[in-house]
Amino acid sequence: MIESLKQVGKEVLRSYEEIGGINHLDGSNLPSRLGVVTILQDYQSIIFPGFTSEQPIHRDEVPYRITETLHRLARNLIMEIGKCICFRTRRTEEKGSICVGESIWAKRCELEAEQVTLELLSQLPELRRKIQLDVEAAFRGDPAAKSHEEVILSYPGLEAISIHRFAHELWIRNIPLLPRMMSEYVHGKTGIDIHPGATIGESFFIDHGTGVVIGETAIIGKDVKIYQGVTLGALSIRKELSDRKRHPTIEDEVTIYAGATILGGDTVIGKGSVIGGNVWITQSVPPYSRVYNKPLEYVMTPKG
Repeated sequence: MIESLKQVGKEVLRSYEEIGGINHLDGSNLPSRLGVVTILQDYQSIIFPGFTSEQPIHRDEVPYRITETLHRLARNLIMEIGKCICFRTRRTEEKGSICVGESIWAKRCELEAEQVTLELLSQLPELRRKIQLDVEAAFRGDPAAKSHEEVILSYPGLEAISIHRFAHELWIRNIPLLPRMMSEYVHGKTGIDIHPGATIGESFFIDHGTGVVIGETAIIGKDVKIYQGVTLGALSIRKELSDRKRHPTIEDEVTIYAGATILGGDTVIGKGSVIGGNVWITQSVPPYSRVYNKPLEYVMTPKG
């Protein structure tokens, strides 16, 4: 057994030399998946105080709790964001053949990570305001919702959008890796795939949610409601189009029902429109339109 394992080890090491692309050896430290989960847990405990702890939080404990959580969140963000900046800097400088001292390079990454972290944390009150509107949109938009508490504790769409809003703040600050890791973490939990680059307005509600896909350059207005299986995607997946707007724009007060597919960067769904289930759209729709599939004719015959 021991000799067999030694042979396996040799073969694995040989593969490191022969197979490129999935090795990350002698490079900068990469962000930790476990670190991402820890960050998101602290983030959610600040956004939803009293909802994530095992014991009730009394009001007089809040100043202590918020200080403790903010300090821990800041430390972890600086560490993980710093890794992402080092990764980005190394790739940029290698492409540009720019050389800097290792200590200067590391210090520069740390300083930028501290700045980004402070900017990000300063957005928490505004994020809470937007997420409160998302909670209200879910409660108002779903007859099955019995309370705001039910929405916060059990609605996957609310979890997906709350984490998206945090990841988007990292994305617009040019932080690689970490926002995608956050979006894929919540994708794995909820089945809702929102690229952190997507721009989403206030009072957004995803009902049910499984199978929803929202692409990187999608723009979604205010008071939009979408159901499970909706795709806001691209008409082309050619790599050379990566810097262009590839995903649709959804204007304010639009409802998109289950299974609808809307594609293309030039496609605009006008304000107040309703898009029916399983519709396939690749061109713009005027405001206040109703778009449905023509119903099939069903023939029912008695049994026997």
